[in-house]
Amino acid sequence: MISLDDAVVAKLESHGERFEILVDPDLAAKIRQGEDIPIEDAVAALQIFENASQAERASEESLKKVFKTTEFEPIALHIIRKGEIHLTSEQRKVLTAEKRRQVITFIARNAVNPQTGHPHPPQRIELAMEEAKVHIDPFRSVEELVKDTMKALRPLIPIKFDEVRVAVRIPPDYAPRAYGEISAVAAIEKEEWQKDGSWICVVVIPAGIQTEFYDLINRISHGNAETKIIK
Repeated sequence: MISLDDAVVAKLESHGERFEILVDPDLAAKIRQGEDIPIEDAVAALQIFENASQAERASEESLKKVFKTTEFEPIALHIIRKGEIHLTSEQRKVLTAEKRRQVITFIARNAVNPQTGHPHPPQRIELAMEEAKVHIDPFRSVEELVKDTMKALRPLIPIKFDEVRVAVRIPPDYAPRAYGEISAVAAIEKEEWQKDGSWICVVVIPAGIQTEFYDLINRISHGNAETKIIK
């Protein structure tokens, strides 16, 4: 459990009743986005309150009326997922900045300018988001925010999600190590080991990470690999 000093109130009002719990804002945000976080790690007390600031506990009658149970975990998860989480201005600022960074990184890695085939730099995406006045809710998932952000950016900059298929040949001296590193960043569509020990594969990567991918291939093979984009 977290300390009371680090906790904020998560509140849910239903059926004329109010329920509050004390939560870690970061972990509560992760739970809200679907991550499997033990509830004991995310709260400061295993109690459901009617008024947390006055330590007034919710009655069993009200819990059963609204949640059909008095068990802490399912009630707490429901409050976190469906209720309001009260953040300080600094907490909201930090969480929003981190979520904005995640959205920008995702778009920069997975989207390109269809006019050039090249990714937009993160700074360009960030400026366009500011121009479009994109609102970042720190409790929404990156997937949801990316979808809304792309919709807001399209009138301002040419942008679309795209993938690239690349054929790669790794020489024998570097092939054993290459498989693990390449499979960690790319989807291997097909592969074949040659009689001389070299490894040939076709991979699918987000168009936005082409430069990063080629840098990886060059590092693995000390510049001796062969690559070709497959149309």
